Amino acid sequence: MGWPFGKGASSTQSATRPRRRAVPAGRMFARLFEAASGDRLTANWPSMPLTADDVVRRNQRVLVARSREQAANNDYARKFLQLCRQNIVGPRGVQLQAQSMDPGGALDTLANDAIEAAWRDWCRAENCDITGRQSFRALQGLAVTSAARDGEFMFQIVTGREAGPWGIALQPLDPQRCPVDYDQVRMPGRRFIRHGIEFSRFGRPLAYHFTTTDPEDDDDAYNYGGRAYVRIPADRIVHGFVSDMVGQKRGLPWMATALWRLRMLGGFENAALVNARSSAAKMGFFEWQEGYGPGDDEDDADLLMAAEPGTFHELPAGVKFNSFNPQYPNGEFAPFQKAMLRGVGSGLGVSYVNLANDLEGVNFSSIRQGTLDEREYWKELQEWLIESLHMRVFEAWLPRALLSGRIKVAGKPLRPERIDKYRAVEWQPRRWDWIDPNADVKAAVASKNNLLASPGQIIRDRGRDPNAVWQEIGRDIGAMRAAGIPDKFIEIALGAGIANKLEPDGGAEKPPEDQRD
Repeated sequence: MGWPFGKGASSTQSATRPRRRAVPAGRMFARLFEAASGDRLTANWPSMPLTADDVVRRNQRVLVARSREQAANNDYARKFLQLCRQNIVGPRGVQLQAQSMDPGGALDTLANDAIEAAWRDWCRAENCDITGRQSFRALQGLAVTSAARDGEFMFQIVTGREAGPWGIALQPLDPQRCPVDYDQVRMPGRRFIRHGIEFSRFGRPLAYHFTTTDPEDDDDAYNYGGRAYVRIPADRIVHGFVSDMVGQKRGLPWMATALWRLRMLGGFENAALVNARSSAAKMGFFEWQEGYGPGDDEDDADLLMAAEPGTFHELPAGVKFNSFNPQYPNGEFAPFQKAMLRGVGSGLGVSYVNLANDLEGVNFSSIRQGTLDEREYWKELQEWLIESLHMRVFEAWLPRALLSGRIKVAGKPLRPERIDKYRAVEWQPRRWDWIDPNADVKAAVASKNNLLASPGQIIRDRGRDPNAVWQEIGRDIGAMRAAGIPDKFIEIALGAGIANKLEPDGGAEKPPEDQRD
């Protein structure tokens, strides 16, 4: 008689030994990432990555439409756009600081002043805007607003007689006129059109295609797919957007991730507001008791009663009053709203206290840390704006200004052949006042004394041009000396040891290199 459990095995051992099921290796490794699991909770979660072109083509138009709607109707969306304009552009806009140097390495002060003066003159509304309505500072704000709300901004560089006194001006364009769904492939020279932009085989923009309502008025207009387009070379279009994906060709609204929560929160607040107003009105219903009220052969008449504060009314016999007294919003409204706005602020890159105008319960340390973090974000966007807008516009403006002879020093124009010298510029965006001026000034002075920061860097951090500040100090010292103020009083006013280091004629400036013999 053989053993029922196999050769060499006892019934006791087989009964106590646990049976193991083989688990596929794929399932074992899949458990390492719960986000990659597929079940009923993740059924509507995308599992296939999309390219940047697919993301833009599928979502851009819808996101722009909803972003524009929220910017028009939602107070917090409007506040975000205001914060973008205030912190990226500021009240004066990004300022030009010319840095042309002589062969010896010294700043050509007179030439730099002439370039800066000419740029300021061009930045006036009648010169920089093709319509003559908006200054360059206002156009900077328009670019930031368009980028935050629509995801991108576009300007056309207009040149020639129609461009005004300087022969160059900017024309703001609605980015939606460049259709995101306009694609062409296999064009001559291996060119292609993606999202309304024509590219070379390597992805360099060659031209932008905009819809037009009057194709007969433009020589470059053509028809394709039932729509009329006008083709504008890429070197005449200033197109700026923040790129989040490799290969991205069009921008997405900065409010994209916060739009859904903004809309739901707006609807929630509207419902709570209506409910609060209804609750304050103290409405109610009249109920007829049994045996009273209109008969079957009588019309049902509505019993209405208007109540005023401090008055009481006697009800007819058989009528009972049932009050309607909604109690929402209650104590849970404010914490819930605050939690939602924190999420919105994280998606927008701004602090909750600034977005919601809520400084209640904020201490100095927390608001300082939050403000410093947020300012770093604004600085990053300032550099993006300079690279996308200011440098492009200045490179187009400078050669035309030099060739037209409009940049002058002592009545003589600067030489156009030295354009490479005059291209040396820096851009000074807005800066902010210190939260604790006394402590921060002491820290800046300590950094300077320990060679951790230069005086020029400290001045630039305040949003000023170091050369302009030093020239002002020199002029102030000269004016005080001319007024007969003794040096010891000047030292007290400006700091000990400063006045004696400036010779009486030390402020004299050398003529620019163009005008030297």
